[in-house]
Amino acid sequence: MKKLRVLVLADKDLVPPEKYEGKDYTDEPWKMEYDVQVTLRNLGHEVRTLGLLRNIEAVQEVQREWQPDIAFNLMEDVYGVIPYDHNVVALLELLGLAYTGCNPLGLALSRDKGLAKELLAYHRIRSPNFAVCPRGKKVRRLKRLAFPLIVKPLIEEASLGISRQSVVEDDKALAERVAFVHENLEAGAIVEQFIPGREVYVGVLGNERLSVLPPWELLIKHQPEGAPFLATRWVKWHAGYQKRLGVSTRRAEGLPEGMEARLARLSRRAYRALGLSGYARLDFRLAEDGRAYLLEANANPQLALGEDFAEAAEHAGLPYPKLLQRILDLGLRWKAAHDIV
Repeated sequence: MKKLRVLVLADKDLVPPEKYEGKDYTDEPWKMEYDVQVTLRNLGHEVRTLGLLRNIEAVQEVQREWQPDIAFNLMEDVYGVIPYDHNVVALLELLGLAYTGCNPLGLALSRDKGLAKELLAYHRIRSPNFAVCPRGKKVRRLKRLAFPLIVKPLIEEASLGISRQSVVEDDKALAERVAFVHENLEAGAIVEQFIPGREVYVGVLGNERLSVLPPWELLIKHQPEGAPFLATRWVKWHAGYQKRLGVSTRRAEGLPEGMEARLARLSRRAYRALGLSGYARLDFRLAEDGRAYLLEANANPQLALGEDFAEAAEHAGLPYPKLLQRILDLGLRWKAAHDIV
């Protein structure tokens, strides 16, 4: 294995310490960045971590001074704006610097939930019926949208703005929740048919040739009676709340016959339809009638040790160090548009 100079790109507020002397850093906001940084060094690579906010020009300065072989991209926004994340990799392509994760077009397409669903529909990949509610416009529920419905921010990620109140049962509650997204998150909203059922995540690795990881399922042991089964922001990220509700994930068990193979096929098709590369996670709902609905595609998903993507990879024979090395190798092999012509 060739030893590389790896430039880890992270949000300025998430730059991890070079060494951590504490016993446990599970709840630290920079856990993923630290896991990646330490593991890459343990693999023998030379690593520098660069924190970015409004200093995007620093990438070019470090490239000129240090000449890294590849950037390990952990940026989730630029200037604090999530839809700008594709601009980081667009810059890397313009600089001719290899990078990990998804390409600019795939990031832009998958981040916009409305546009992504239109592409999925064109490719006949089932997802919930939906409507987009831009800021400044009144909500007009289409006839095909029957309650219950779920209201989400159009572009935000990590379940931002999603709570139990996001699932609505009448037009009054729908209008109120859309207004909440417009006003509090300053974002457009997307209204979807709420699909009761199991929530399953499928990881995919690759550029042209794709590897699909085993399906991973969200479980809530102490699901409140009458509450919608939902991966809210607290369910995903609040350790105390997770403990109270018994939130966990594991390899999906007891799936209907043929479902795992069907999820793998759908994941490959969606990955290609959205122009993804590097690695991504596809989020599905398995309805009681046996149908699988693709909720959304997450390019560059959470990559911390012990999180869903890494756990599924280990189950597939890719322990964390090998997973990160695979992601590096895919980044080095990705051909940007200017490399092809």
